[in-house]
Amino acid sequence: MLYDAVIIGASIIDIPAGPVDASVFQSGSHPVDRLTFQVGGDAINEATILSHLGHRVKLISKIGDDLGGRFIREHCDSLHINRDSFITDPSMDTGINIVLIEPDGERSFITSNKGGLRQLRPEDIDISVFSQSSLLCFASIFVFPFFSPDDYSRIFAEAKKQNMTVCADMTKCKNKETVDDLKEALSYLDFVFPNLEEARMVTRREDPDDVADAFLECGVGHAVIKLGKKGCLIKSRQERLIVPALPNIRCLDTTGAGDNFAAGFLSGLIKKQPLRECGRIANETAAKCIEKTGATAWIHSDH
Repeated sequence: MLYDAVIIGASIIDIPAGPVDASVFQSGSHPVDRLTFQVGGDAINEATILSHLGHRVKLISKIGDDLGGRFIREHCDSLHINRDSFITDPSMDTGINIVLIEPDGERSFITSNKGGLRQLRPEDIDISVFSQSSLLCFASIFVFPFFSPDDYSRIFAEAKKQNMTVCADMTKCKNKETVDDLKEALSYLDFVFPNLEEARMVTRREDPDDVADAFLECGVGHAVIKLGKKGCLIKSRQERLIVPALPNIRCLDTTGAGDNFAAGFLSGLIKKQPLRECGRIANETAAKCIEKTGATAWIHSDH
């Protein structure tokens, strides 16, 4: 195989600013500890972390033909992330998120409706490259409004035809979708990585085990539920594991924590580690993320 993983999703620019609170909107000028210009978006975050962890990654994404797009291309090249399947669309701006980070590490996003964050379309996905890897991750379901449940099903089914391990992360559902609406698409997934809030919204269940069961009932192989400070729940029809989070972590910024978790778990899968070890790597990678400002800033201090 040419690549350890093929990642599909968003590639944008993040500008994190913090710590800030509501007073930022009452002042003419508000100093923060640091302002930086970084890559962001679910897919490029996952690809960046996987590349940093030593894996060969192909990224399928969409950017504008502008300064932000050039920054993303150069970032990928510097980390040897293959971008041959990028779509460069001169009619759109590369997406930019201003990330307002609160003192407790939680964050809010200011996004551009005309930016590229949600512009990826089903026809942009080059399924011919699926034969080049044994693992696919779609990051994330519900980000792109142009994708229907049938589109997810078609893409995931094609990946299974190539004997890929098929994974997906997700964000909050935007139109009150449920797992029943996505049942066929979910049935192709070997792993799904929602956080508990996202999973509760799409399953209409509350208890983490009940939430995981809702995914399993749709045919998902393994439901991996991110539980924040409690770690994660990994559940299949044969196995149930709780993998605790790392202790004594100082949270500065939760931006990209879920993407880092997914990348860590994927790294464990690529290395053919047991599920508990995959969860441990995922928790560790997420912990490194939240101790720095920005989704992938930690890789620059990781030795």
